[in-house]
Amino acid sequence: MKSFKVGKNISNVSVVRISPFGIWLLVNGEEFFLKYEDYPYFKNQKVRSIKNVKISNGSHLYWPSLDVDLTVDNLKNPSKYPLKYN
Repeated sequence: MKSFKVGKNISNVSVVRISPFGIWLLVNGEEFFLKYEDYPYFKNQKVRSIKNVKISNGSHLYWPSLDVDLTVDNLKNPSKYPLKYN
């Protein structure tokens, strides 16, 4: 098994705040606000389901309880992904 070098940045994700308007994510040290208007699949969900987010390959976000997949590029460049959930 390989271990990480000392000081190497390990990718991580966490939900830092949930409000009536959306959620704030901290992904690899960068903060993103996901408005319910743009990401309605998080609205009216249980807090534990929203906070249960996993990251893989440093850029793929997955909420297993909600069956939601996003990439960091989705969050950084939303205009590249015009399709919306209905």
